[in-house]
Order: sequence, then C-alpha cells, then structure tokens
Amino acid sequence: MIIDCHGHYTTAPRALNAYRERQVALLGEPNAIALAPDVHISDDEIRESLESNQLAIQRQRGVDMTIFSPTAGAMAHHIGNAETSRHWTQACNDLIHRVTCLYPDEFAGVCQLPQSPGTSPANCVAELERCVNELGFVGCNINPDPSDGYWTDPPLTDRHWYPLYEKMVELDVPGMVHVSCSCNPNFHHTGAHYLNGDTAAFMQFVLSDLFKDFPTLRFVIPHGGGAVPYHWGRYRGLAQQLGRPPLSTLMKNVFFDTCVYHQRGIELLLDVIPADNVLFASEIVGAVKGIDPETGFHFDDTRRYIDAVQWLPADEREKLFNLNVRRVYPRLEARLRTQGLGQPIGGMKVTP
Repeated sequence: MIIDCHGHYTTAPRALNAYRERQVALLGEPNAIALAPDVHISDDEIRESLESNQLAIQRQRGVDMTIFSPTAGAMAHHIGNAETSRHWTQACNDLIHRVTCLYPDEFAGVCQLPQSPGTSPANCVAELERCVNELGFVGCNINPDPSDGYWTDPPLTDRHWYPLYEKMVELDVPGMVHVSCSCNPNFHHTGAHYLNGDTAAFMQFVLSDLFKDFPTLRFVIPHGGGAVPYHWGRYRGLAQQLGRPPLSTLMKNVFFDTCVYHQRGIELLLDVIPADNVLFASEIVGAVKGIDPETGFHFDDTRRYIDAVQWLPADEREKLFNLNVRRVYPRLEARLRTQGLGQPIGGMKVTP
C-alpha cells in the first residue's frame, strides 16, 4: 500500500469559499453577528470535485490513500478573530470528514485548527478533540505563524503552545507544521513563506528541549523539510557550536515528507535524512501544478522520482511509502487494520 501523507482539498466545491466570502464581508459590518458555518454541498458535488481531480491523479499514479486536510493557503488565520477562525475551521473540517466518509479507502482526515494571532493554542483543543474523537481524524496541521507572514506569536517551542501539545500527546496524534497564506509582500506564499516556516520550525526544535517535556510528540515538516536536508551540515554545525545535542536526538520526533519537485532534490533528501524519518507525499493538487518541460511529467509526481532512485534499498522504499506514515500516525494504522486495509507492501511488521 502506498500512502501520501500530505494532501489538501484544493478543489472543494464553490459553496465552501462562498461561505467564507459571506463570513469575511460581515467582519466590516458594525454590530454584525458572527456567521456560523453555513455550507450546503451535496455528496454528488463532493464526488465531482474529487473524481476528476485528486482521485483521478491519485489513481493514475498508483497512490492508494492520501492523508487529507483543508487547503492550507486558505486557513488564513489572520482574518477576523478567534470566533471567525473557529467557524471557518469547523466548516472546513466537516467537509473533510464528509470526504472520508464517501471515500474511506482513499482518504484519512487531518484537521485544520482554529488558530488566531495572539490567542492561546488552548483554544484549539476542543476542535482537535472533536475531529479526532468524533470525526475519526488521524492528525492535525499546525500553523507556526497565525499572523500569516509577520511571525507575531512565540516560537513553536515556547510554553505558549503546551496546552495543544498536551492534548496531541494524550490523543496520540502528530502535527504537520504548515503555514498558510502570506500577507507580507516580502514572502511569496508557496515559494518563500512555506519553506521559511518549515526551516524556522526545525531550527526552533534544535534550540529547545521541547522533546524532553514531550518525548512522544511528533511533527512532520513538509515540503522536504524546507532548507534543512539541503543544508544538513549547517544545522549539525550550529547544534555543535551552540552546545545543543546532535541532530540525531530530534529524529525520534521530527519527520520530513517528499514534496520536493525534482529528481536531484529527492535523491539528496533520501541520502541525507535517515530512512525512518521520510514519509511519502506529493501535495496534489497543490503548489506546483504544471508539467516539467525537462521531463514531460508533472512536477508534483513525486512517486516517479522515488521509483527512479535505483540505489534505494527495498526495505527503505517500503518504509517511505507505507510503514513510516503508519508509525507516525498510529490512528491511521488502527483504522487500516479495522478496515482490513493497508497491509505492508512486503509483509513487514508495523510497530506504532
């Protein structure tokens, strides 16, 4: 079984964004009452939005399941206030749940959180509990910068975040570190802000003792880990220079995905990062949608790059495509076993 750990519902039916537009329009009205989730989408509309997009591509590329979450760029936590974010988040997560109910073999849910600049992450706990305990989600996305480009909240390693981490540990769910849109004109959202967020998060982990406080807390850093794998010597050297433990001490808690859109980048990622710490992902339909004129294939067809790495041992290939994600997302593993799905490609045992 091949599992993609990083997918977003970027082709959601128009009614979802129409609700968002109504919600935002009310923010400028004096004495306006917050617009609670009001999204009317039929099952057929959901099927149509997926069958000709995400699912068609997924099936064509031989991917069995995607861990699916709301569109990251649309989280836009800077808009409105905590109540605005709560309603928008509920609407987005409820739609993901409907997708997983219609396609239980092809999608597993990961939730957006109702973050808001300057608001304690404790505000996210109730929605995380709802999504995991009631909707069957297997993880969450965490925006390290709810200001969306201006970085006004404390680092991910600050005690500010501990209420959320305590609940993640209790529920045994990982978090994907994923920024949203960028309001700062200095940082293009997918070309700079996304990679900045990935890189900044890793350096914050290097500088902290977060995992001494939360030894079972797990983070997935997407987009190939930002700059980290490609400057591994820099981070090893900085850790040594700053008197921090070796980077290997982080690798029980920090994982990278394969959303790297060229062959050499994938090869470097797989050569540098330990085999236990890389999870297959492609982020379709995501940031880079076009066809690479040098290859004739889509930039985001990451399975093709991995298949072309001839020196990758069979056991490591199995970990990358299947075993690692099931270990990092134990609720996914439990769900697959319940459904009778997800047997390891080569019969290898999975130990969550």
